[in-house]
Amino acid sequence: MRDENESWAQESLRDIALEGVRERRRARRWGIFFKVIVLGYLIAISIAALRPVLSLGEGSATSAHTAVIRIQGPIMADSPASAERVIAGLERAFAAPQAQGILLDINSPGGSPVESSRIYQAIQRLRAANPDKPVHAVAGDSMASGAYYIAAAADKIHVDGASVVGSIGVITRSFNLSGALERLGIERRIYSAGEQKAGLDPFTDADPASVAQLETMLNDIHEQFISAVQQGRGERLNGESQALFSGRIWSGRQAIDNGLADALGTPRGVARDVIGAAQTIDYTPKQQWLDRAIDRLGTSAVRAWIELSATIH
Repeated sequence: MRDENESWAQESLRDIALEGVRERRRARRWGIFFKVIVLGYLIAISIAALRPVLSLGEGSATSAHTAVIRIQGPIMADSPASAERVIAGLERAFAAPQAQGILLDINSPGGSPVESSRIYQAIQRLRAANPDKPVHAVAGDSMASGAYYIAAAADKIHVDGASVVGSIGVITRSFNLSGALERLGIERRIYSAGEQKAGLDPFTDADPASVAQLETMLNDIHEQFISAVQQGRGERLNGESQALFSGRIWSGRQAIDNGLADALGTPRGVARDVIGAAQTIDYTPKQQWLDRAIDRLGTSAVRAWIELSATIH
């Protein structure tokens, strides 16, 4: 009996000792983890303070080249494809003496009508001031909605046969949760000034007058979109207007057939064979170095945390 008790005591002490070791290891790993985070943050700030931020793409080439502006992802005010950033790149590209032409490398499903319109107008303005520099838009996977709005300002539009092109329309979305609130026994209370201020509240039935007003607004924006496309494409449009401007999407080959695009092409091929300058320089405004560093640091921190969590129990 005594031997059994001694054995149990020894095993308990050993378990306690091992648990203490494991606990110290956990504390050490967490300490290293947070030290790495702080150190990385300090390094990022130090480098940013000592090194000037390059906010725009390389643009000092002295030889003939094609100036590239990339429009990637949603076109929104705070996105990489915002009007502010794209227009800044366009202005620098048009001002470059050795830029033989501008290539809009577009892969976007669209976005804000306002941001798209601003870029469209900027291209028109810069083209008028620099008639010797052609503008060519090249579609990637998608050149739809607001992205096509922008492309319509180019001299020519090039696509892949499988690109998604068009979607010349305007959309807004909502939902009706009034039935769900009723089933849950929740009473919705709204206090507003203005007859139609709360007319499109998703927790109440839609007010017909507010819906009519919204449709009028969407139709007006749609007409602006249609006018921009017609102005940009002119007589090249050869499809029925009702279909072209219905919001429908088309393949790249279909877009060529109905005049929404001009030819098949890739960015490299258009630069080399159409603009005539195989060398390309990206004028797309870059994200500030510190912002990129912090984003990457955040991603690394999350990854490190996941890996660390998987190793400690």
